[in-house]
Amino acid sequence: MAQIGREVYVIGVGMPKWGELWDKSLRDIFVESALLAIDDAGVDHIDSLIIGSMSPGLYNKQEHIASVMADYLGVKGIPATRVESACASGGLAVRTGFMEVASGMHDIVLAGGVEKMWDGEDFTMVLATAADQEYEAFHGITFPGLYAMIANRYLYEFPDTKREDLALVSVKNHKNGAKNPRAQYRKEITVENVLSSTMVADPLRLLDCSPVTDGAAAVILATKEVAEKLNKHPFTQIVGVGAATDTIALDKRDSLISFSSVRKSAEQAYKMAGLNPQDINTAEVHDCFSIAEIIVTEDLGFFEKGKGAIAVREGKTEIGGKIPVNTSGGLKSKGHPVGATGVAQIVEVTEQLRGESGDRQVKEPKIGLTQNMGGTAGSSVVHILKRR
Repeated sequence: MAQIGREVYVIGVGMPKWGELWDKSLRDIFVESALLAIDDAGVDHIDSLIIGSMSPGLYNKQEHIASVMADYLGVKGIPATRVESACASGGLAVRTGFMEVASGMHDIVLAGGVEKMWDGEDFTMVLATAADQEYEAFHGITFPGLYAMIANRYLYEFPDTKREDLALVSVKNHKNGAKNPRAQYRKEITVENVLSSTMVADPLRLLDCSPVTDGAAAVILATKEVAEKLNKHPFTQIVGVGAATDTIALDKRDSLISFSSVRKSAEQAYKMAGLNPQDINTAEVHDCFSIAEIIVTEDLGFFEKGKGAIAVREGKTEIGGKIPVNTSGGLKSKGHPVGATGVAQIVEVTEQLRGESGDRQVKEPKIGLTQNMGGTAGSSVVHILKRR
């Protein structure tokens, strides 16, 4: 895939604190993040609004959120679009906004994501709608069970990987999240904490699983000309984008321990950017479960297959390691309001490239990557950002 059309820059980011936001509505948290991004960018208007959200109709009994959010943001009249790809909805929103700017359709686009998961609906049931309803959910399996099968197969195929190595993913991400003022759970944990937490689906325990979260995030995407005119932040360009799908059901796949949608979306993004995995200085990846981060880092090309868990054990994914992964705390500590997660990854990498991440700052990063996926990687979106 070649670079298309005009250059696209992230000129503004916005993300409030995530958690159980009982005193704020779906529209409240989206508008708050959007206003933060608009203020950060310094723009006086937006040409288009893209919103990633998985299931507002189930969680909040509110569909047609493109109209809702444009109205309450005070920009009614502009085109607004809601996109959905389960937990990859946020990444898809940024990709859609990228295409609008790159194509010449619009000069300034706000791409955001939102989910309000604590509003009373059975979130396990809602999340299970992202699995195969006829062949998986109907028979009672939910995502912890699906990822438990993936984890068991990985541990079987790679006996050098220990159960403790999965726990180390959660330990690392909580250590990073403890330094992130917007994270849902700002608390460090130990391997013992993970291994003694409640069993969810063997071998995965509660602290191997991402939490249920209310939250939103937004970014402003614009042309090079707009970025240069405002000249408010170090220039951060989206240089590579990739998206791919896979079978939705695990039993239809050739392998449980590799996600083809992640590999294919990464290949597209690397090709567009003219880069390779060794060029990446920091990455935000989809750690919905501890095993997911391990497999994704392998499929992105950071480590050989079967070596991802060992890389965590050796500290290679720590801040200051070979390739810092999930400096934000990841889904595990920062939270996982499914429609917003992919946008928040862009926020974190943008701030890392600007040098604005405080105690979580990677040393002088130039290139960052985000990877956001839906379900058991039935869909995946990858973005590569570069500081100019």
